[in-house]
Amino acid sequence: MPDAPGTPGGLRTGWTTGTCASAAAKAAALALVSGLAPAEVDVALPGGRRVSFPVERPAPGQATCVVVKDAGDDPDCTDGARITAAVSWHPGLAHRLLAGPGVGTITLPGLGLPVGAPAINSVPRRVILAALDEVVGRPVEVRFSVPGGEAMAAKTSNARLGIIGGISILGTTGIVRPFSTAAYRASVVQQVDVAAAQGQTHMVLATGSRSEKAAQRLLPGVADVCVVEVGDFTGVCLRRAAERGMTNATFIGMTGKIAKLAAGVMMTHFHRSQVDTALLATVAAEAGAPPEVVAAATETETARHFYDACVAAGSLEPLAELCRRAAAACRRHVGGALAVEVIMVDFEGEAMIAHG
Repeated sequence: MPDAPGTPGGLRTGWTTGTCASAAAKAAALALVSGLAPAEVDVALPGGRRVSFPVERPAPGQATCVVVKDAGDDPDCTDGARITAAVSWHPGLAHRLLAGPGVGTITLPGLGLPVGAPAINSVPRRVILAALDEVVGRPVEVRFSVPGGEAMAAKTSNARLGIIGGISILGTTGIVRPFSTAAYRASVVQQVDVAAAQGQTHMVLATGSRSEKAAQRLLPGVADVCVVEVGDFTGVCLRRAAERGMTNATFIGMTGKIAKLAAGVMMTHFHRSQVDTALLATVAAEAGAPPEVVAAATETETARHFYDACVAAGSLEPLAELCRRAAAACRRHVGGALAVEVIMVDFEGEAMIAHG
């Protein structure tokens, strides 16, 4: 397996499903043309750099080849996936790419691909077609499959996006960068686009798996496609929802994220922003909270300590005020284009504590 360039932090990068699919397709096309599958094949990344991959041929005598994905140090659920391409001559006028077992199929509009098409994004598609053109002079049909791909896809947002049957063939650069915030941001935007394409007007933003479950319980009438796990990208999601003509947004999360939103911070990663403890103290004082709650606001840097003090004192108004301020900040962020509600849940995501 070739070495991808490392990151500044020393983490090892890897290769996207799109890059591996292009290598598997080219190797299988070579097997179709010559009868012999190469032990190694080189392909071009979207940026032009060429890289080589070892190739497996699981069925001697067939134009089928496998490239095993190495995601580097990224916790990618498709790491180790056996990206398989089976190639045959095609009587049409152009190459044809198909989804086999373990590769998803598009069932909803909004992803930039036609319904019924294989879940192969535009950049990987272009790279795959270019790799095929390097070795064949007439159209071929390529059927991609990934053993275990459906189970891998269950760990992604594919089902919510209307991609069924397996994983997507993705990658805009061909390289997986560990813990990529760009990839997460893109997935948030993509989900808003899919919801908008269904004519939905209400997005529900959850910060993680516990708040997502709370959202599904507290807002049972909202379509599943509208519930997006935004992580730290609240501002990005709100702007996209406004751009796509939506009218309402509900944010569901815990005290720390809501306190940051109340301070006007829309990128809420803990390394990028800290909880404004002075704001917590102001909110507590203005809400007439008991002295121990006001003191708790600045005793530590954690919003959890403030939350615990409010609950212990039975003083939930400061938490409700945080929700109201967070909702107002979200509305300002999109110039009033969305009606925004903020709901605070406990740290298990089991109970609604306050809303605004």
